[in-house]
Amino acid sequence: MNGIKQGVKGKVTAVVRREDLASSYGNPGVDVMSSMTLMTLLEQACLDSLAPYLGPEDMTVGARMEMDHLAPTPQGFQVTAQAVLEQIKGRKLVFKVSAHDGADQIAQATHVRFLVDKPKFLEQVAAKAAKGAPA
Repeated sequence: MNGIKQGVKGKVTAVVRREDLASSYGNPGVDVMSSMTLMTLLEQACLDSLAPYLGPEDMTVGARMEMDHLAPTPQGFQVTAQAVLEQIKGRKLVFKVSAHDGADQIAQATHVRFLVDKPKFLEQVAAKAAKGAPA
């Protein structure tokens, strides 16, 4: 990872689609952005902040997300998630993340990611996959 510093920022924007609604994930009648979709958007903002700093042998993996889902967002609204890298402890990266839907702040979160060696990580995944899933 080349030159990353505390304070780097990332931002992503997405329009809430039908498939993003809680009702699409088995919560009938709850036609608002699901918490799962919102968490994904928050994670993407963190990834956006890191993109300029990752080399071909680098990648990050999410380890923890603590999110407050503050307000509902209907289909068709545009949601913007913003991330700030608050802390670097070795390979551990701690982000403060928030999201807004144009009307309300809809989320605030802390997200922890770890910088990993990409070839080594993929090797470990392949070895686990080769063993097969437990019966």
